[in-house]
Amino acid sequence: MPELPHLPDGPPPASGDLPGLAVVVVAFGAPAALERCLAGIGDRYPVLVVDNSSSHEVAEVARRAGATYRDSGTNLGFAAAVNRALDVLGPACGDVLLLNPDAVIAAADVERLQRRLRAAADLACVAPSQRRPSGGEVAVRWPFATPTDAWREAAGLAGRHQRWDFVIGSVLLLRAEALADVGRLDERFFLYGEEADWERRAMGRGWRIGFCPEVGALHAGAGTETDEVRHQLRFHAGVELHVRKWHGRAGWRSYQLATVLTALRRAPRGGKDARRRSLRLAGLYARGPVALARRAGALREVGSSSGETGSPQ
Repeated sequence: MPELPHLPDGPPPASGDLPGLAVVVVAFGAPAALERCLAGIGDRYPVLVVDNSSSHEVAEVARRAGATYRDSGTNLGFAAAVNRALDVLGPACGDVLLLNPDAVIAAADVERLQRRLRAAADLACVAPSQRRPSGGEVAVRWPFATPTDAWREAAGLAGRHQRWDFVIGSVLLLRAEALADVGRLDERFFLYGEEADWERRAMGRGWRIGFCPEVGALHAGAGTETDEVRHQLRFHAGVELHVRKWHGRAGWRSYQLATVLTALRRAPRGGKDARRRSLRLAGLYARGPVALARRAGALREVGSSSGETGSPQ
């Protein structure tokens, strides 16, 4: 793989009229998945692997693939690890592709994605369509979590208000100029919610978010998280942090109540397993996902970071 842009060899030649591009992979164990990921991207772009697991196997996979390897020394979470990668790359690296280690996209499709990004001057980022290795489609486009939508869900009206606001960060190409304008990821988000927050901040500064269905990627999903309980705690903690940041304490309390009511409303309608899941979700939101995640050690305590527009309350 080419050297990273800040190193002596400099950036790789741009493809035609495209600016430079670097790939950032935040790894946590799962060396076999990482090997597939790096094999897919090939040696066309410089790749930086930030390892949150301090794994010798991950380091060896990165070395064999020609990627640059950085050991974070601890599990920083996704947002903080990406920010460390951006520090290593420096501002001259060009556009940045965030690529999950359990995702695979070919270099030719990365170029197509970058051409889509560069076709409009106001696109902050763009994501491709994604599917599971088994063939199922991955939901890439989602609405922001808001109290209003939570109450629509509680009232059974969610299907009447279809929209999308952001694209998920498993395969996400960020424009260099948008990164410079919007700033880094908010490190209070550990594993989920950081891309929605960054995209929401970008939209507030006049940028648009793009989806490129004609470009495809594979994404296994939760490839580095083997504990389903911790996975759910981290996911819903990200939702709580997002709602608190953008809607304040009162907005979170409203969202929390609506989500509990929705879960309780659905509980009697399903089979035994569905009822159990609904009741667990109601209990999770009644007690607060962030508090439970921190108590379980699934969410580290972090302070403020640059580029934030508010504070969790």
